[in-house]
Amino acid sequence: MDARIREHAETIADHSTGIEAGDDVVIQVPKEAEDLAVALHEICGDRGANPVYINYSKRADRAFKRAADGFEEPSHRRALYEETDVFVIARGGPNVTEDADVDPATNAAYNRAMEDIKRERLSKTWCLTQYPTAGHAQLAGMSTEAYENFVWDAVSLDWDAQREFQAGMVEVLNDADELRIRSGEETDVTMRLAGNEALNDYGEKNLPGGEVFTAPVRDGVDGEVYFDLPLYRYGREIEGVRLRFEDGKVVSHSAERNEDLLTGILDTDEGSRYLGELGIGMNRQIDRFTYNMLFDEKMGDTVHMAVGSAYPETVGEDNERNESAEHVDMIVDMSEDSVIEVDGEVVQRNGTFVFEDDF
Repeated sequence: MDARIREHAETIADHSTGIEAGDDVVIQVPKEAEDLAVALHEICGDRGANPVYINYSKRADRAFKRAADGFEEPSHRRALYEETDVFVIARGGPNVTEDADVDPATNAAYNRAMEDIKRERLSKTWCLTQYPTAGHAQLAGMSTEAYENFVWDAVSLDWDAQREFQAGMVEVLNDADELRIRSGEETDVTMRLAGNEALNDYGEKNLPGGEVFTAPVRDGVDGEVYFDLPLYRYGREIEGVRLRFEDGKVVSHSAERNEDLLTGILDTDEGSRYLGELGIGMNRQIDRFTYNMLFDEKMGDTVHMAVGSAYPETVGEDNERNESAEHVDMIVDMSEDSVIEVDGEVVQRNGTFVFEDDF
């Protein structure tokens, strides 16, 4: 076994989840990531934790969605989630477009049915990570070896140093009433943040980490955004997304590619037309776009916004939390002709933060 796989498992167990004696642990990974599951099981055995291994298959998931005539919450899955202390989920697989032919309306219906038990899972200790596979390497335009190096370099950062670097942006956002993002000629959006909390993601729930994120006030987003980097969702690429917001809601949208899929996402439920997250990418170890949002949203010199559900811990007790079965991140490149302003003061210019020496 590659020593970096064991290091990855140790980072998950020590830094991201803190697995300890007596924990009931669900390890959900594709078959290609069996070595990671083996390493995590050894750790659980050493510590007296109790692992359950779920082999996730996109092929099986696709087959079920295409065959089913409607969806309902599976009570046995809820029982598992309720009894679990720690979830470790790794993405991977041979074909990243496996579910490309599932109708967007079917995906929306499935997500609505699973919304409550997903919320149950998110209330526990969890870590979402990536296992490097040939399918994701191909999507990123990289050799398998180069992609392995990219993934394992990204998850093995000095996370204490990354946390300290990102703390400067947490302080800026937690003192903010209003934030404005301008990029190029097509992005100019303002959002109220007052009363909500910015969080420092340094490799705990997401591994790799590398962002500072918060939730806008639900009805406090106005303006237009052009997301100049594409995203993969349900096995299809959505490119050139434009959204216009009024009083928090997406009132018009377009996409240069797969607009029907974007429309299906926005039509999932009432909350899917509101922003649930603003994130600022700060992990400069992630230095290239790979069509994998777990990495792409953390890239330095980017911001991302997610339509759909807001993380409860980012929403102040006096503000309304946006709820949705969806949470779909989209990215704006902030490396050129771009600024972030907080209460009228520029805090980032062309990717450089106000607390950096070369601002």
